[in-house]
Amino acid sequence: MHADVKAAMEPYFSEVFYNPSATYNAGRQAKQALEAARAEVAGVLGAKPSEIIFTAGGTEANNLAIHGILHKHEDAELLVSAVEHESVLQPAREHVHQEIVVDAKGQINLQDLQSKINEHTVLISVMYANNEVGTIQPLRKVVQLAEETRKQRRKRGVVTPLYVHTDACQASNYLDLHVSRLGVDLMTLNGGKIYGPKQSGVLFVASHVVLKPQITGGGQERGLRSGTENVAGAVGFARALELAQVNRHDNLRSMYQLQQQFIQAIEQVLPNTVLNGSTKHRLPNNIHLTLPGQDNERLLFALDERGIMAAAGSACSASDDEPSHVLRAMGISEADAQASLRFTMGSGTTEQAIDQTVKTLADILSTT
Repeated sequence: MHADVKAAMEPYFSEVFYNPSATYNAGRQAKQALEAARAEVAGVLGAKPSEIIFTAGGTEANNLAIHGILHKHEDAELLVSAVEHESVLQPAREHVHQEIVVDAKGQINLQDLQSKINEHTVLISVMYANNEVGTIQPLRKVVQLAEETRKQRRKRGVVTPLYVHTDACQASNYLDLHVSRLGVDLMTLNGGKIYGPKQSGVLFVASHVVLKPQITGGGQERGLRSGTENVAGAVGFARALELAQVNRHDNLRSMYQLQQQFIQAIEQVLPNTVLNGSTKHRLPNNIHLTLPGQDNERLLFALDERGIMAAAGSACSASDDEPSHVLRAMGISEADAQASLRFTMGSGTTEQAIDQTVKTLADILSTT
């Protein structure tokens, strides 16, 4: 957690530890802090405060977006990319849905998306950037396609709405989140990805979108997310989001330099290694590699023993022995998927850490 985020949160664990829904003065102080955080998030996103719904992280926000739309519209259908996070894919499986295919780099096929939109499609969910291979999706083109579909529907007198949702949890440190420039109707954000508190998040819901609440009982968050509000989490999230977006250009440049250092070193030391995902449209902190013939589980343990943390697939499904659905959707074989590793970098990563990681990986492979 960023030190400034921790400092912003601390009063709400002690001095202002009150229920923001209470009518007494101390409760109103907590409410003021909550609404100030909401306004701060809205300002960063170019949204209205009433369009910001605080949640307990990205998974809950994704579930609210998917179920909230699909439960509101009878006979509704959903389109999701085949490389979405499981917190989108699993809710989608509870509804009539189709998956949009991706190419070998992990980018969606826009022609496939267009061909799968029908009169019952009410929601398209395409992540901003992938959590495993780092590929950035052509989100603006998805929005343009949705806009054209709406125009055609209006001409035919079709009243079925069409919304675009994006899971932007991985994008916040490096990419523009201004909702009017993106053109999305719903957007998911996660505090744990931006040096904020875990179990904090936001769902941006444009004012023209109507959702069916999934957690009921208290009426908080415009009735869309009942339960006593996590004031400290909201305050921390708001501060973390502001820091991430103010510093995103600097973050992008510094991470890109480290990424290039990593890739170039790998190419020199381990020339048979394959870089997965897009090289052009990619998060700057992500390196996803296939090491042909290797066992990624063995490599993960060996790296961990030497103080290097890596992953094979999504951290949320790390206990799953199945090959990554993202890599399978990209056409990567099961054998290569099980020989793949993900390295991600952050604010604490140094050039020395990159050199150490590449050297250690090469040493481990030299003993097999």
